[in-house]
Amino acid sequence: MTERIIATDTRDVGDRLPPARFAYDRHTWKEIAHLLANLPVSLIGFTYVVTVLSTGAFLSLTVIGLPLLAGGLMGARLLGQLERGRARALLGVRVDEPSPLPFRGRSGFLSRLWMALRDPVGWRTVLYDFMRLPWGILTFTITLTSLFVLWPVLPFIARGLANADRAMVRGLLSPSDELERRVAELESDRGVVVDTAAADLRRIERDLHDGAQARLVNLAMGLGLAKEKLLEDPDTAASMVEEAHGEVKLALQELRDLARGIHPAVLTDRGLDAALSAVASRCTVPVKVTADLPMRPAAAIEGIAYFTVSELLQNVSKHSGARSASVDVWRSDNRLLIQVWDDGRGGASLDGGTGMAGLADRLGAVDGLFVIESPVGGPTTITAELPWRDRTEEPARG
Repeated sequence: MTERIIATDTRDVGDRLPPARFAYDRHTWKEIAHLLANLPVSLIGFTYVVTVLSTGAFLSLTVIGLPLLAGGLMGARLLGQLERGRARALLGVRVDEPSPLPFRGRSGFLSRLWMALRDPVGWRTVLYDFMRLPWGILTFTITLTSLFVLWPVLPFIARGLANADRAMVRGLLSPSDELERRVAELESDRGVVVDTAAADLRRIERDLHDGAQARLVNLAMGLGLAKEKLLEDPDTAASMVEEAHGEVKLALQELRDLARGIHPAVLTDRGLDAALSAVASRCTVPVKVTADLPMRPAAAIEGIAYFTVSELLQNVSKHSGARSASVDVWRSDNRLLIQVWDDGRGGASLDGGTGMAGLADRLGAVDGLFVIESPVGGPTTITAELPWRDRTEEPARG
């Protein structure tokens, strides 16, 4: 009986919850390290900002004052980068890096100087470093004191102070929201446009070298041989001239195809409806074209729309296995919408190796959209959206 009671008491003791304690995990220690480092880091930032601003303001009446201030703002950008790295490592705050100043597109010292002086990222970093000194003294004092006096509640104190730090980093060291994101997108799109233009030039050069140029070289050689045989063997010379005539026709056809690939004459003369109808007539699948446009868009937008439909219909001919297809073009507000549909096998995607990714990049470079709906088994519906710009009258050619 006594043994049973002792066993029961032991079981009751084992079932009790462990005593409450405050856990100092690695996240808490990172926050404490960040708060303790605030004082020396804020001293460096405050000293730099006060020195740069006071010196630049004092010398602003001289030649070197404004360039010194502009250089100081660019240096403040580096301090902001270091602070974002410290917050990322110790506080887990993920803040995008702001876009660099676009000096490449500016010519002239004064233009670049003015851009640096009105840099919002540099000025917000200056404000951040200026107001951090009292905050760094406060957080260092509270954290250091709590390590010895208030250590049971230090994790809660550290979390509250660290959250204030997180808010400061997000509020003052983040990019300029939509403007910064837009600048980054435009820089990326500009690279896509440059790469696309270079690829098109290489394609044209390759087509000329391997196609029409080679035929014209053979034509010149054939006519030279025919000229030599003209007196001694007129029949053979006549036969060679006949072959040369055929080569001329083929070369002219290749040049026409190449010119159509650069910019078709029917698009310039008659507009998008007629040009898309011509493209549809060359497709191996019956295509119904519907274009509801009250007026012609800008030439650049019209050209992008034409080549988008042309490449999509080539994919329909080569890969879809469709029996019918349709092309619809219309305007909605300030957007030009294109929809290409086919009843083929489906399964189209951006990474399918059919040029879809290139089309999406080209449309994205002009603030357009490219959406694919292509379940396996079909049908496939591809929607392209372009910004609408009114057409301006082209100057008459003399």
